[in-house]
Amino acid sequence: MTGLFDSAQVGAIHLNNRITMAPLTRSRAAQDGIPTDMHIEYYKQRAHNGLIVTEGTFFEDINRAFLGQPGIATAEQQEGWRKVAQAVHDQGSEIVMQIMHGGRLTLPSINGFDQGESSSAIAPGVTLHGAEGREEVPTPVALDSEGIERVVRKFTEGARRAIDAGMDGVEVHGANGYLLHQFLAPSSNQRTDEYGGSPENRARLAIEVIRSIADEIGADRLGLRISPMHNIQGCMEEDENDVRATYKALLDGIADLNIAYLSVLYQDAESDLVAFLRESFGGFMILNTGFGTETELDEARHIVEDDLADGVAVGREIIANPDLSYRWKNDLPLNPIDSNTFYTPGPHGYIDYPMAGQE
Repeated sequence: MTGLFDSAQVGAIHLNNRITMAPLTRSRAAQDGIPTDMHIEYYKQRAHNGLIVTEGTFFEDINRAFLGQPGIATAEQQEGWRKVAQAVHDQGSEIVMQIMHGGRLTLPSINGFDQGESSSAIAPGVTLHGAEGREEVPTPVALDSEGIERVVRKFTEGARRAIDAGMDGVEVHGANGYLLHQFLAPSSNQRTDEYGGSPENRARLAIEVIRSIADEIGADRLGLRISPMHNIQGCMEEDENDVRATYKALLDGIADLNIAYLSVLYQDAESDLVAFLRESFGGFMILNTGFGTETELDEARHIVEDDLADGVAVGREIIANPDLSYRWKNDLPLNPIDSNTFYTPGPHGYIDYPMAGQE
């Protein structure tokens, strides 16, 4: 039986255990998007929690999704991430960067453009936190063929920068209502060209992005994150038959690459959909059942030891407990989680949670 604390080799990436640090929006970067000394300390503190996945990182100004988001679009940002990667490596662990395109989920006060860009010119009907408080998200521009080619190219350039910064791999963000999810979901994608309509067409952009990045950095350093039927930020997927067809088309379209892993956000670990996705992928799968809730030790053990997935992604408990793997393994008490500091500037609630024995 595979144990939660067993190591794993996932493509070219080594995991110290099966507890993955989920990609977590923390909004600690300045407007220049360069990781700071706080970022270095934050990731260094959490280095021994299996696979370390960074927060979603933008690779072009137009795809910034939130205030305080770090980037991988410039040499200066790359150098900042190099220091983060080195700090994690110095702890004997490995780290991958999640790269993302916010698509329509942005504001002029976030990305500096009048509109975002998406699969179709459909507003998501949500508000985001901008420079002056909550603002309604404007209707995006629908990407044309040249825009789609640019997105694929810029995704790939961002992945190249991540590897050149010393990251051990890259995770493509295809979840939570952002650009690739906007193409996958029929509610946000009403195109009539080869990127819309059928499940195969809606999966096309994600497939092209993944294949292009695999050609650039190697499929064994590449992961993909998805959140089918998560129904968040205007991306609604309510027909399970369509969901299965869409994500099967996506996974079939990259099957020959044998990418390092698939990360799935879905609340019910025992659902038929999770089993379907795992079988369709056929490789190392990480499951994240918590979103806005805490993933407890019993749930994590259940997922791995009962073979529902190969690893488990944990968010909030790792925010509050940098050494969560050590605490769980040794049955130690956990720090309380302060959700009021998730997105606030400064070190409080970011790098000042104590390690075991320091309370």
